[in-house]
Amino acid sequence: MYTPKHFQLSDHQEAIGFMQKYSFATIVTVLNGVPEATHLPFLVEQRGEELVLVSHFAKANPQAGVVFNETSLMIFTEPHAYISPSNYEKEQNVPTWNYLSVHAYGKAALIDDKTQVSQLLEKMIGFYEAAYREQWDKLPDDYKHKMMNGITAFEIVVTHLQGKKKLSQNRTEIERENIITSFSSSADKNEQEIAAYMSALKKDS
Repeated sequence: MYTPKHFQLSDHQEAIGFMQKYSFATIVTVLNGVPEATHLPFLVEQRGEELVLVSHFAKANPQAGVVFNETSLMIFTEPHAYISPSNYEKEQNVPTWNYLSVHAYGKAALIDDKTQVSQLLEKMIGFYEAAYREQWDKLPDDYKHKMMNGITAFEIVVTHLQGKKKLSQNRTEIERENIITSFSSSADKNEQEIAAYMSALKKDS
């Protein structure tokens, strides 16, 4: 990921927190020389010194057969917003886009033990909708086993992490304030979140 120095998200824990908050990510692999992508919910876990990503494919997904061959790229990204030149002090400016993104790299390992797959699904239920656990527990075992047989579960130990937060750090203080003021009162959730991240960045500087 192209990341100029002033846009680097270099705080490791901040990057992990971002991944956990925006955990519906894109996994990219290569199949017959062509990039393939699937959008998946991930569990983002710190296990000692290791950062581990856990998820599952539909077994019929072609990526499920190649994800274990080479390094995969997982892209975590969410809030983004168009930046109008009207926020800038000088007329000679062009539009741009503010956003945050974290790229994680690693090679997948298969989780094929049925007990481990069941535990993985229960952990995902706990993270994404704990209230559903009661319903899940009441489902017949043969139904749950059928569902588990239709997925390919995996985990990835992250070997490389890149983070970027492009939040107008290269603009003047007045211009940044213009964007924050405009976005804070916006009805668009993305713009509101970008304003919040820009405000937090201002407090940290």
